[in-house]
Amino acid sequence: MRIEIKSEDRMGISQEILSTFTRLALDIQAMEVSSQFIFVHLAKSTISFNKVKQALMNVSGIIHCCKVDLLPSESRERHLRALVNRLPDAIIDIDENARVMALNQASETLLVNHQRHKGVSPLQGEQLKGVQVNTLLDIEIALPLLDNVSSQNIDIAGQSYLAEISPISEQENSSGAVISLKSITSLGRQISIMQTRDEQGIDNIIGRSASILLLKEQTARFAELELPVLINGETGTGKELIARALHNASNRKQAPFLAINCAALPEHLLESELFGYANGAFTGAQKGGKPGLLELAEGGTLFLDEVAEMSPYLQAKLLRFLQDFTFRRLGGSKELQANIRVVSATHQDLLAMISKQKFREDLFYRLNVLNLHSPPLRERAEDIALIARHFVVLASTQMNVKQTTIDENAMKLLCSHRWPGNIRELQNVLFRAVALNEQNNISVQDISVALAQFKQKEVINTVDFKVEDELEDWASAQAKFEEQLISSLYPHYPTTRKLAERLKVSHNKIAMKLRQFHINQ
Repeated sequence: MRIEIKSEDRMGISQEILSTFTRLALDIQAMEVSSQFIFVHLAKSTISFNKVKQALMNVSGIIHCCKVDLLPSESRERHLRALVNRLPDAIIDIDENARVMALNQASETLLVNHQRHKGVSPLQGEQLKGVQVNTLLDIEIALPLLDNVSSQNIDIAGQSYLAEISPISEQENSSGAVISLKSITSLGRQISIMQTRDEQGIDNIIGRSASILLLKEQTARFAELELPVLINGETGTGKELIARALHNASNRKQAPFLAINCAALPEHLLESELFGYANGAFTGAQKGGKPGLLELAEGGTLFLDEVAEMSPYLQAKLLRFLQDFTFRRLGGSKELQANIRVVSATHQDLLAMISKQKFREDLFYRLNVLNLHSPPLRERAEDIALIARHFVVLASTQMNVKQTTIDENAMKLLCSHRWPGNIRELQNVLFRAVALNEQNNISVQDISVALAQFKQKEVINTVDFKVEDELEDWASAQAKFEEQLISSLYPHYPTTRKLAERLKVSHNKIAMKLRQFHINQ
């Protein structure tokens, strides 16, 4: 029987209440006291609650007395346990000797399944408490426990988990540690969410040109097929956006989408990132090993950007994986299986690389089962205005400035530019133009300055001068070079002063050269 007693705040009243229980020969199992409230847990007795209440109400200062289901501490504990049991990750509380003190429902289920997987009769519920955690799991617990958090990769019921061990400090009036177990699949989903800023579907591919409409149609159709896809396209054409749209339109959209740039890492790091490594695979390896992207992307999509940059060794290893989707971690002996879809991308001509024996032909046919082409911006000029307006709105929002517009002449310049850097270059130019603009209207001058700032070196490189051209003498060759140089730079530095500053000469010289070559000022 549990009783709640509300009383006046006077000295000695608690003692009188206890004396009442003593007179009735009642056994107090627990008692909690707070301002004006006393909660008592009484052992089973033949004395009824009404008799107890009558005796208590005779004490001067008692306001009311009623039965309750739980003491406040018991209620808090029940809520806390319900909260912990709702957590998807398994959590195990251990003492300073690594014995199990408490665990949530997810960890109990996991431990029972692991014991059954090992073929032993499983301990359950209260039986698990007090057991050394390393007899239940293949986990390394260093005693005494240190203050720093550590993590290791462990195998539970045939699946990989990341175990994070967080010691409880003395300041928390306790000792021991909390072990959090995260499945590799859930880790992959978390990484995927961190990599993706916004929802990126087929509708996020901007454009109305015939090539883009065809690309959208093919992407939607290929999304339904469980086959590898190779995306071709120049740098900056949005190949990763297409890969994400393909994933988000597929049945795998709830699973991870993980991307890696094969050109960004040296061979040994790329290998460990893709395939992971086993415990002790090399000096400095993380204790317990580390899962690779093939494991983390389980059930989802792995995007291999710039796949042509893979070394011959990794090309052979990737080919072996694509044959039956089995692999081994670096330094490991256990054969693992991955249920993933591989989407790759490159800006290089793989057939030309195959002819030069720089890319494996058999790997090419494994990756190129389905093919998508991301067209360069110069081949879809009718889409430039749409994309430009999108980036201007995006830039204005991100910079928290008034919405900026693009005037007609500026838009004409954008549409006539060749855009060697494609959509990425267009985005950079427009973000810079918005950042430097003070009138909330982007003019042709703003675009010219932004283009010049981003592409100074490339502008100079556009000067097309061939030594095999028929030239009369040194002076005529020099004059031809100067004419091409001035003609290439003047649209981006449209005043004699700006062009003189760019070439570090006097503005009088620039004016003279403009007149000499009949370049309109």
